[in-house]
Amino acid sequence: MSTAALYNDQGGAEAAIEAGQESTPTTSGSSGAAFGLFSSDFKKNEDLKEMLESNKESLKLEAMKRVVGLIAKGKNASELFPAIVKNVANKNIELKKLVYVYLVRYAEEQQDLALLSISTFQRALKDPNQFIRASALRVLSSIRVPIIVPIMMLAIKEAAADMSPYVRKTSAHAIQKLYSLDPDQKEQLIEVIEKLLKDKSTLVAGSVVMAFEEVCPDRIDLIHKNYRKLCNLLVDVEEWGQVVIISMLTRYARTQFTSPWKEGAEFDENNDKTFYDSDSEEKSGQMDDKPYVMDPDHRLLLRNTKPLLQSRNTAVVMSVAQLYWHLAPKHEVSIVTKSLVRLLRSHREVQYIVLQNIATMSIQRKGMFEPYMKSFYVRSTDASHIKTLKLEILTNLANEANISTILREFQTYVKSQDKAFAASTIQAIGRCATNITEVTDTCLNGLVLLLSNRDETVVAESVVVIKKLLQTQPTQHSEIIKHMAKLFDNITVPMARASILWLMGEYCERVPKIAPDVLRKMAKTFTAEEDIVKLQIVNLAAKLYLTNSKQTKLLTQYILNLGKYDQNYDIRDRTRFIRQLIVPNEKNGALNKYARRILLASKPAPVLESAFKDRDRFQLGTLSHSLNIKASGYQELSDWPAVAPDQSVRNVEVIEPVKEWAPLVGKSKKSKSDDKFYSDDEDEKEKEGSDSSGSEDSSSSSSSSGKSGSDSEEEESSEESEKSSGDSGKSSGESEKSSSGSDLDQKKKKKKTKKVPLKKSKPTAADSDSDENGNGPVAQASSSSAESSSDSESDSEDDSDSDSPATQKKSAVKSKPKVQVKPKNEVSLLDLDDFSPSNTNTPKSSVLSSSLMSDLEGLSLSNVSSAMQVTAPSFGPVKTYELLHHMTGKGLSAKYHFPRQPCLYQPSMVAVQVILTNSSDHSLEEIHIGDRSPASLNIHCFNTIERLEPEASVTVSMGIDFSDSTQAANFQLCTKEDQFSVSIQPAVGELLMPSTMTEQDFCKEQGKLLGMNETSATVTMATANASSQAISKQVLSVANVGEVSSSQNNFHRFAGRTVSSGALVLVSLELKESSTCLLTIHTEKSVMASMLLRDLKQALAQA
Repeated sequence: MSTAALYNDQGGAEAAIEAGQESTPTTSGSSGAAFGLFSSDFKKNEDLKEMLESNKESLKLEAMKRVVGLIAKGKNASELFPAIVKNVANKNIELKKLVYVYLVRYAEEQQDLALLSISTFQRALKDPNQFIRASALRVLSSIRVPIIVPIMMLAIKEAAADMSPYVRKTSAHAIQKLYSLDPDQKEQLIEVIEKLLKDKSTLVAGSVVMAFEEVCPDRIDLIHKNYRKLCNLLVDVEEWGQVVIISMLTRYARTQFTSPWKEGAEFDENNDKTFYDSDSEEKSGQMDDKPYVMDPDHRLLLRNTKPLLQSRNTAVVMSVAQLYWHLAPKHEVSIVTKSLVRLLRSHREVQYIVLQNIATMSIQRKGMFEPYMKSFYVRSTDASHIKTLKLEILTNLANEANISTILREFQTYVKSQDKAFAASTIQAIGRCATNITEVTDTCLNGLVLLLSNRDETVVAESVVVIKKLLQTQPTQHSEIIKHMAKLFDNITVPMARASILWLMGEYCERVPKIAPDVLRKMAKTFTAEEDIVKLQIVNLAAKLYLTNSKQTKLLTQYILNLGKYDQNYDIRDRTRFIRQLIVPNEKNGALNKYARRILLASKPAPVLESAFKDRDRFQLGTLSHSLNIKASGYQELSDWPAVAPDQSVRNVEVIEPVKEWAPLVGKSKKSKSDDKFYSDDEDEKEKEGSDSSGSEDSSSSSSSSGKSGSDSEEEESSEESEKSSGDSGKSSGESEKSSSGSDLDQKKKKKKTKKVPLKKSKPTAADSDSDENGNGPVAQASSSSAESSSDSESDSEDDSDSDSPATQKKSAVKSKPKVQVKPKNEVSLLDLDDFSPSNTNTPKSSVLSSSLMSDLEGLSLSNVSSAMQVTAPSFGPVKTYELLHHMTGKGLSAKYHFPRQPCLYQPSMVAVQVILTNSSDHSLEEIHIGDRSPASLNIHCFNTIERLEPEASVTVSMGIDFSDSTQAANFQLCTKEDQFSVSIQPAVGELLMPSTMTEQDFCKEQGKLLGMNETSATVTMATANASSQAISKQVLSVANVGEVSSSQNNFHRFAGRTVSSGALVLVSLELKESSTCLLTIHTEKSVMASMLLRDLKQALAQA
């Protein structure tokens, strides 16, 4: 270390030492340094020059390895250029490669010497070795001399037609270098780019698209014919090529396809017939008013980029995420969530960029990242900029359901040793309080407690945030202003002192006794205060002079005199202005009239917004988005076109053998008789093959035997859905549902064609699977069709796990006609599979469930705590709510109520009983639950009701996990023909279950839940509710809680737990004089507490 430092100033000494170390690899570091120091005599790299000029190739090779080693370590080896350039014509390929590596590095610096050997480089362009040809072109394009531009252009054109993809890739790299040297060559270079874009090699694709982006990013017409090829090659291109191609295709798609985000841009499965529509009307409607149908090429891009979300390269994952964000339908964007959360385990640099993008996404679509909220919890090892971003995201994700969890997390962050982070947390609490009105009071109470914190920065930030919150609702909070006035002497941070003084002045009429006293204290210390505080003292004096001049007239004059001679000119100016404004005299009589209106005008409350609110104007994942300013070279995404441009421009001429397949692939499904086209033996073999082999094999075999892609996919998906268990379909709901929409769409259409064979329409992208797979109007090669069908099949396998019973039942119904066509003497395994669920399983399970239910209901009475037994009969009939009106449901009506019994299916679920009634004049078949929203909603569905006769009704049980939230559970109630969207909205009291405890335990638990976990209000009760019995009845009618026996007559206590998380909810009611009472709720779930408080106040106040 000392030796290196000693000779650091003498240029090249380090290089000499390095050369010495290289020549004696076996010696230790110190002896190597000594050898290099004394043998070189400070003649730099003499030994290397001698080796390069010797006749032995082994010595030359050794020298070149050492030179390349020097370059790799950042040493300067430019003086060896003459000795090395002589070896460019050497016949040894290994030596030649190393010489070219050196020349690429130094050709730009030593241009004159490089030009001397330009003929050698030109000869090397014809070398039989592809690496030498590529290296020669690389060196040639590195010599940045305008005089050789024609030679470079000729070399690039030749290399673009080279047999080796490696050389063609190098020519694509050379295009960018030549363009930066001489932009006038643009037109010729575009011709070369056009030629290279047609290249089918994955090695070339990324490099040529990079050249396209650099030279002519606006020439979209060059991409049309190559669009589908680039989409299909994408998976096999090297990683950085994938990033460039995805970025380019994102821009391309925004100019060529219509927006999938338009209002009413739904896929066909959601377009239900209205009650009075006839079939004929529906036919004409379908022809005239078509729903949004995604362009097959648009779908091809989305499907082919989806697998890249599993890439090990974070840049690739990020670029796919931004592509889905900017191009995919809104219900499919959530696919990228898991992959982005996975990237948070990477290095902090990667985390920073990913979190910035998630912060922007979470503002518009909170639901995407809510399930992964724990991934954004701050760790002690996180860097401060990472902590701030995670805090930002948690604040964006806050809603009524999860705010209590987030506030608990924030309470911990406030205690952090990182003071800047603690201050940011307090700002985040302020934002949560303004966005979610239910917790405003809770947050204010918590911030007031922080005012007694020892740390000044925490106190200061709390004061500033409280000031902003009080501006939103100042009438209720004179107590808080008084409390802050008491703490004023202990607070030293100028910003905090200024904030308190501003509050005093703004609301001086609400604290008439305290404000003048604060002004008196400030008059004493005026000269020692900071400028920002002095300005607020002057303001406070002026406001008090206008509202309470008797007490403060002399004080105000004294402060204005002090300000008049202050060192700071801002304060002097403000003092002069205030004096003229408030003190009346002859000159300013007109202005004095308006002094009160000017100084005490009502100020608008500040809006606390996310710092990432406007960043969505930049494309996600770009440098501009990260910096929040437009960086040079940034290309903005264009808006979606109102009308899609002609899609035929992407059609390419197809090879002859492929044409034979085109009619088969695009054909819609035929009638039953077509199933007998192949012999039964063949058909059976094909089915067995698809059953045993993987999805890829089955798809390729079915396509090769001539079946249409849609046909084979339907069989596959029906098999998969039959095999998947019902429970997983009902309860999991976490798997991705991106492609289920289009799959359902196809199934529904096929079902319609079976019923009404005459109804035919033009095959759209959603009709045939071939269109969906991106073959479009012109079919792709058979291999690509096989590949795409396997993709869609694997999608359907994924979806079968989360499919509702609706889709299972549909597939079973679909497969029946196929089975009936077969001869009776043949029974295959597949047939048994098809029949089993529809004929045997359903009735059994329904019988079991009803008997189980009665047994378990009997059990529940003996095992449930005494509190539960008390609450059940203590109030009148159960409230029943309407789920589906018989007019909307085409004869099917549904009502529901909460039986307040433990759920049989899962302890975290709320039991719901649904009464289904058939009000129509015909029987309804296959009543079941279909899709649910959100997809992650955990519902235990009732078993399918095979048939419900006219005027008959049936009661069924369900379980719903509301996750301690009053957000509605949305799902579809389906019959054989129709689907109706319904929702169950729970009252907050139904999300509880009774809990038994003694009075001592109640008080002990109550002591643990203070501060932000306490919500209270004074209630004026109706005279009818004055008795103890009436109070208990009203409380139990609102909330499913247990009564706790009390030793005091004026106290009523109730205890319960939330069904989903088991959090304790304690309700206490203290009777006061004149029929008022203090109602207090203690629980961690602050949102639930405020909602329960509201409901209880309403119940107790009404007669």
